[in-house]
Amino acid sequence: MLLEETKWILKNGQEILIRSATSEDAEAISNHRYTTSAETHFMAREPEDGRCKVEIVRENLRQIEQSEREFTVTAFLDGKIIGDAGVTMLRPHLKWKHRAYFGISILQSYCELGLGSIMLQVAQEQARKNGFEQIELGVFADNPRAIHVYEKAGFQKVGIQPRAFKLQDGSYVDEIEMVKFFS
Repeated sequence: MLLEETKWILKNGQEILIRSATSEDAEAISNHRYTTSAETHFMAREPEDGRCKVEIVRENLRQIEQSEREFTVTAFLDGKIIGDAGVTMLRPHLKWKHRAYFGISILQSYCELGLGSIMLQVAQEQARKNGFEQIELGVFADNPRAIHVYEKAGFQKVGIQPRAFKLQDGSYVDEIEMVKFFS
């Protein structure tokens, strides 16, 4: 599904546009994912994993556009993507349809401006409207800034996946699993 476009103001006074990424944004989304993976180890992928193939990204975005429940929340500043998030079903089975998964990436130069909170707010409101009863996410245990944003939004820690991520230096980082219940 596609979100309606909305305008928001960041803490630094810049006006951003929030809308869903479409299949026409596939190349820009691919570039954004590559850039954010190079800026921090908090992304699930490494730059060495390679760029997301544009055609695969395009097809995924087409499927989300046609979905009745799944959507993206993409932040644009002067036409450039500065943040991207997605809300997807965990599985299409009846016993799982009440659960959604949230993932987000923000360019480092736009962190600490309230962008993550804005995108999370938009995602939660739409997820609830789309009939999801809970939204889940995983966060690197060594990312206190993100954990704070999620806790401030009402998420609670429900588990830890030990050694979920192996970094290039050979060290491991746990993943904290979090959930917010809507009902």
